[in-house]
Amino acid sequence: MFEVIIAAAEKHKTEYHKEFPLSSVTSFKTGGPAALYVLPSGRDALADILTACRAQKVRFCIIGNGSNLLISDDGFPGVVIRIGPAFSQVQYHGDGIVTCDAGVSVTGLCNFALKHALTGLEFAFGIPGTAGGAAYMNAGAYGGEMKDVLLACEHIAPDGSFGTFSGDELALGYRKSVYTDSDYVITGLRLHLQPGEPSAIRAAMDDKMSRRKAKQPLEYPSAGSTFKRPEGYFAGALIEECGLKGFTVGGAQVSEKHAGFVINKAGATTTDILNLIHAVQERVYAQKGVHLETEVKYIG
Repeated sequence: MFEVIIAAAEKHKTEYHKEFPLSSVTSFKTGGPAALYVLPSGRDALADILTACRAQKVRFCIIGNGSNLLISDDGFPGVVIRIGPAFSQVQYHGDGIVTCDAGVSVTGLCNFALKHALTGLEFAFGIPGTAGGAAYMNAGAYGGEMKDVLLACEHIAPDGSFGTFSGDELALGYRKSVYTDSDYVITGLRLHLQPGEPSAIRAAMDDKMSRRKAKQPLEYPSAGSTFKRPEGYFAGALIEECGLKGFTVGGAQVSEKHAGFVINKAGATTTDILNLIHAVQERVYAQKGVHLETEVKYIG
């Protein structure tokens, strides 16, 4: 079933593995294997592999750092394509314009901005994902969002062609973009930052990281904030008010440090985490009349 896809990978000297354990590349550290796991060696390789998947009608999914994913305990029966080391270039073009590949880590991008005395990305320092993932979901924290700095994204369209969305075409909203739930695959970003004082940028980055460490359970596997912020509320506050801080299902727990985080406390399975999420949603709706939507993307 995967022969054509493997042939496309081998044509581009692309690394691939059969029955690859996805728990090793996701931040929750749960989930079963991918039938085929591929690390494209560049944009042309990615385009050909995507075309092969579509031609063979094989399911595929795209991942970066695996920091916002929950993988089924049964794994994924298709192809998991990771935007990895081959997509790791960052460049400064002057006048505040930075371009980067989709596989660059958000923290690495923030450090690059600091190196070039550019401000605007401090809010993102410590977000455990890739630049492509941050653009895909318009990641944000501490009053900032990717839409504040993102000018354009390069992508591979469903027909295999290369293209770009910019400005309003990006349709950036709360935890969404034009790419959310679409068949376009982000390959690169173009950002506009502002000149800044390195010491002030460093201080702001350190402040954000200190706040994360103080308030978030970074010592346990998780996918960051589990739930989207309901309009007019804060998910963590609602969960805590419902007496669910520390609530446990199997090895999964609502963090005792921050109720908005579900953590893998002790050898949790994906089923444990899903059951815990559903229990939290039911309790909050019953007591508060608010439906909590997940930020975490389930793959199975």
